[in-house]
Amino acid sequence: MSDSAPTVVLVHGAFADASSFARVIPELLADEVPVVAPAVPDRSLAGDAAYIASVVGQIDGPVVLVGHSCGGAVITVAGVEDNVKALVYLAGYALGEGESLGELRGRFPDSDLAAALVTKPFPTEGEEPGTDVYVDVAKFPAIVAADVDEDLAKVLAVSQRPLAAAAFAEPASSAAAWKPRPSWESVSSSDHTINPDVERFGYQRAGATTVEIDSSHLVMLSHPKQVADLIGEALRAVGS
Repeated sequence: MSDSAPTVVLVHGAFADASSFARVIPELLADEVPVVAPAVPDRSLAGDAAYIASVVGQIDGPVVLVGHSCGGAVITVAGVEDNVKALVYLAGYALGEGESLGELRGRFPDSDLAAALVTKPFPTEGEEPGTDVYVDVAKFPAIVAADVDEDLAKVLAVSQRPLAAAAFAEPASSAAAWKPRPSWESVSSSDHTINPDVERFGYQRAGATTVEIDSSHLVMLSHPKQVADLIGEALRAVGS
């Protein structure tokens, strides 16, 4: 890769952290692709997007922004940064302008996730306690990670990173980054976390290059080579 090769920024989703890309990152590094995998705060859509935008803005050179699950909503907002050249969505939410996660999800029948969510309060400075959303630990492997190694799925279940409930109803900003930028997307056709039709709808609306993978929600862990290949398509298209 040349010095001007795009950097791939990997944005994880709810109930996960950057380690969810642990099998994709070696694939990219083996091809000498610069990679950054930041920790997303998971407190609000606007706040998470602002944080990722700050990460992107400090990268010298072009960026391919990759978002999994709720990370797709984050890159839809953060992807308006000038150096972002392409977007890659993995089993994610490609929100429209002014649309929330709840609104997009509500267009279609609920996935199995809806009946498996649990909430817990968390303290906020000088305000009423907030509400965190988790996946029931016992149900997590089947709903989120059905085709991931069973022992790993159990670890993921007890180490999940929650999402603040308020983020589900928060509308995206007035700009959708997929409008002026090319995008690539993977639908997880065996997804029980997000209804695959939610993914398909958002991707079709974005005019994206789309592939379908017979995968659980955690496609990066169960099909890392196919995910790396999709990211590679985006890299080649923007001149890596």
